[in-house]
Amino acid sequence: MSISEEIARLVYFGASHEPQWFIQYCKELPEVGPGEVLVKVRLATICASDLHTFAGVRNEPLPAVLGHEAVCDVIVDRRSNEENEFVFLPDENTGHDGTEENGPSSDSSIPLSPGTRVTFGVPLSCKQCERCRLGVTQKCKSLFKYGHCALNDGGGFSGCYATHMLLRAGTHIVPLPPQVTDKMAAPINCALATIVNVVENARTQSRNKVAVVQGAGILGTYACAMLSRKGYQRVLCTDVNQSRLNVVRKFGGEPLYVQDVSKYTDFADCVIEVCGSPTVVEDGINMLRYGGTYVWAGMVHRDSTLSVTGESVIRKSITIKGIHNYEDRHLTEAVTFLRDTSHLFPYEELLSPMTFSLKDFGKAVHLAESRTFLRVGIQP
Repeated sequence: MSISEEIARLVYFGASHEPQWFIQYCKELPEVGPGEVLVKVRLATICASDLHTFAGVRNEPLPAVLGHEAVCDVIVDRRSNEENEFVFLPDENTGHDGTEENGPSSDSSIPLSPGTRVTFGVPLSCKQCERCRLGVTQKCKSLFKYGHCALNDGGGFSGCYATHMLLRAGTHIVPLPPQVTDKMAAPINCALATIVNVVENARTQSRNKVAVVQGAGILGTYACAMLSRKGYQRVLCTDVNQSRLNVVRKFGGEPLYVQDVSKYTDFADCVIEVCGSPTVVEDGINMLRYGGTYVWAGMVHRDSTLSVTGESVIRKSITIKGIHNYEDRHLTEAVTFLRDTSHLFPYEELLSPMTFSLKDFGKAVHLAESRTFLRVGIQP
């Protein structure tokens, strides 16, 4: 497909390759097939998983166009109403989902008009295999994930470190309401959608008033915001990074300093681990009340061997859940939550004030590796 503007993608070859990546300029885009959507990337952000890939501790099919967090503009939408479900966002005033007489509260008609701002689901599932039928579509036996596939898989425009992306048929696409800015929206199809899934699974059957979040990165910060709006009276957040703990105050969380953790034994209805460190698990179990729920979402790596005993879990009658990624509905809820709380929390502060072009991608990665900001923005 020919297009008048510049078409470029950052092709990654591996941590041991010199250079690790280069920018490839293309004359044309792949043709947009039935059910597919061609989008232009407005703003992408660098996820920590890509930093692990660049450091050589995470393996991906190579060469590849990485990047999966982005907000985009629709260029061509070749879906039809017969082939796809509508995406309705609940009306912010009535709470209705837009399926009644007033119609949808956002531009959700299919096909979407050119220029519509959207976010998209990173995991793409078949919806038919056993895992999908059991409700864990993000673990589909034929799972495809944007930004995590080889260059020759799907036309070469499946990552958002590029000017354009081609979204496959069946991809969950959610239009963005006007009060959700690009800087608010860019990370949500990874971090916030995952936290929607985590918080949903953190609830107990008896009481849900006190929560502890282990980790004040972007996942933990989103968790504080969501828990504080879901009826929890106290949301405490632990981290070894003092500056990050200062940020969670703005998102409904109370800093809990490492030296004070032992004071909160049998305290929390739920504990959410999003720091990635197995050393916090013993503290997490100690902080949980009897019958509480412990959700793990950060220890997605090989170096996650635990030293806790089965007895510590059984005697407290706690529930432990592992959550990885999300289902389509969680992304829709993430957009709704962001819209409804955009005036309450300073979401744009989670991103670096400066953004980088593909030509300056190395500078962007260097800044992201410094952990000065929770996310660094790329404007291809």
